[in-house]
Amino acid sequence: MSEHISKPLGGKIFTWPIIFFGILILIGLYAITHRFVSGIGAVSDLNGGFPWGLWIAFDLLVGTGFACGGWALAWTVYVFNQGQYHPMVRSALLASLFGYSLGGFSILIDVGRYWNVPYFYIPGFFNVNSVLFETAFCMTVYVFVVMFEFAPVICERLGWKISLRKMNKVMFAAISLGVLLPTMHQSSMGSLFNIAGLKLHPLWRSGAILGPLSLLTALIMGFAIVIFEGSITRAGLRGKDVADETPLFAKLYRIIRWLIIAFFILRFGELALGDKMQLLFVGDRGAWLFWLETALLAAPLYILSKDKFIKDARWLFGCAISMMLGAALWRMNLSLFTFNPGDGYSYFPTAEEILISIGLVAMEICGFILIVKYFPVISFLAPKKENGQKVVTDEAHNEVAQ
Repeated sequence: MSEHISKPLGGKIFTWPIIFFGILILIGLYAITHRFVSGIGAVSDLNGGFPWGLWIAFDLLVGTGFACGGWALAWTVYVFNQGQYHPMVRSALLASLFGYSLGGFSILIDVGRYWNVPYFYIPGFFNVNSVLFETAFCMTVYVFVVMFEFAPVICERLGWKISLRKMNKVMFAAISLGVLLPTMHQSSMGSLFNIAGLKLHPLWRSGAILGPLSLLTALIMGFAIVIFEGSITRAGLRGKDVADETPLFAKLYRIIRWLIIAFFILRFGELALGDKMQLLFVGDRGAWLFWLETALLAAPLYILSKDKFIKDARWLFGCAISMMLGAALWRMNLSLFTFNPGDGYSYFPTAEEILISIGLVAMEICGFILIVKYFPVISFLAPKKENGQKVVTDEAHNEVAQ
């Protein structure tokens, strides 16, 4: 296995991507300010039938799913001891940090009386009987866990020589929490929709398996986003000493393949046992959305079963997008697209809701680009050894130092 070393990309700050997404951020910040000053009703179409909308369905449920790359790789690298994927960990952790932080911020935007949010963190006001409390608590703690796991990157950039042996005495606890917490709240995000009862479309009213299905979609999106981000990064750094990680992406797909198969077994098994298979052929919006999400997840199973495709970085990238969209669509269908509260309620996101969501995504993209420019996140091929000198790599080094 090739040795890797992480280092900053460097370069200009004000590039065209930064300027473009920066404009979107400013527009989003204006809409967010309007929301906090004028109230949630002034900027959204939320109502008594639809207490959640785009900010929860997309920014939270889908956004945190896309942020599961660090969690998925934590299972692979630290639990199943697959050290070959270690060079991908830092970029995955950075994406997780942004995704979960902005997902939490979207909750603050969505809460009508946002000034009451601090009560959540006061022990006397804990509502331990609420699934949402467990979800919010796990997400909050997980953000700090990811920050601690990402701390070595900051230490390297600042030149702080901190012994890894000392850090590893507590790092194992952080990694353990980093594996446990998303497992809890990602399943809870699906289970909590059971309280909606008949408001859920029958094809997504899956009862006890909503939690496992939500967990599987999180893993699928987590692994797929690693391939997606890695492919874009490598394409942008073409010509530099960046390792060709296509073989690693192909191995990751083989993991995702079994996750998709498990998802389909649970999905179709529940429909068969619940005598709901006939609903797949009625031709309504729910049936069409079901087959669309199924096709997006199933297509990579067929395409990447061919050796010539699974060895091609372009097909891997395209299939990663398909898997991300398929898993994300399941969450959107569950929470928004097929949700029917009855009593004539309807919902369609306003322009400001959409602009806020676009602004949050732009923040993540800009933040990611700027941090990889000035912090050692991206892995490059380590210089070859000369005159017997030892090359310090990400996989084996004694000090966190630049």
